[in-house]
Amino acid sequence: MREELRSSRRLVVKVGSALVTRNGTGLDKAAMADWARQIAALRAAGKQVVLVSSGAIAAGMQRLGWHRRPQEMHRLQAAAAVGQMGLVEAYEEAFSAHGLHTAQILVTHEDLADRKRYLNARSTISTLLELGVVPIINENDTIVTDEIKFGDNDTLGALVANLLEADALIILTDQAGLFTADPRKDPNATLIREGRAEDRAFEAMAGGAGSGISKGGMITKVRAAQRAARSGAHTCIASGHEPDVLIRLAAAEPIGTLLCATSSPLAARKQWMADHLQLAGSLIVDDGAARALRNGRSLLPVGVVKVVGDFERGAVVACRTAAGEEIARGLVNYSSSECRRIARKSSDRIEELLGYIGEPELIHRDNMVST
Repeated sequence: MREELRSSRRLVVKVGSALVTRNGTGLDKAAMADWARQIAALRAAGKQVVLVSSGAIAAGMQRLGWHRRPQEMHRLQAAAAVGQMGLVEAYEEAFSAHGLHTAQILVTHEDLADRKRYLNARSTISTLLELGVVPIINENDTIVTDEIKFGDNDTLGALVANLLEADALIILTDQAGLFTADPRKDPNATLIREGRAEDRAFEAMAGGAGSGISKGGMITKVRAAQRAARSGAHTCIASGHEPDVLIRLAAAEPIGTLLCATSSPLAARKQWMADHLQLAGSLIVDDGAARALRNGRSLLPVGVVKVVGDFERGAVVACRTAAGEEIARGLVNYSSSECRRIARKSSDRIEELLGYIGEPELIHRDNMVST
């Protein structure tokens, strides 16, 4: 499985607060510059890299002179607002040294759960990658509530990996990887080199909370690997202190812990879509469209005879025959009102009928699962 990392084209790299802020003592600009150097090298080798970075709250705590992570929501939000400024400035400086532009993207988990924002986020990040820009993603701690209390950027990294159908998620931490027990407490703990992301036994091995600076811990990294595996992404957990860790992992060196996804990306994505999304409406299709869907084709407006329900762009809808048989379900590119206006029409008339064209398909096959 490690050899697959060598051919991986799209990587999501997540770095934790303890690494970014030297355990809360301030932004580690030397480490950030080194990650930028490695990511620049990966870009030069033809790989696309998205960076998910913690550190805003920790950086804000340092700027404000706080030595303990506060519990009050408003103080956490204030720390995030202060710290995000320095975090972005430091990354921009680090990447500009290699001729790379960066883009700040602040999201909440809700943004990726809402299908309209999900599609917009994917389109924007994909465009940035095509332009050669390095997206730097963080949770929007300044405005969220539950996300600060319960969220973590390990989970966000996995969601981003699913969003972009990345080949691998790399989680850099202050530990060498996943151990059979907490190595800080058990001298007999051994490093797990490789395993299946879906293996629930790893959760027991990873039990325990994060540090006073970070929010998660090894358990959130194991669960992130489980999430990432749904879209077929392998997860590497490794020490951010390891020299050239990103370059060496991408070269398939046996560093840290590799938790493998056992399903292919397409199969995992179909499973995720079938099991976790609720239907907001239905598109009734004709016989020709039904045959195309059964053969794995996209759904075009011309094949839709009726639209059932009210939904927005990005909602999950069913594709049904006139007899009510569900053939597929997927993320729709247009709202229900727009679908009604372009139903039975050729795709080249979408702009004429709506005044704009988003996609030529109502549902692209990549966003569809057969049922």
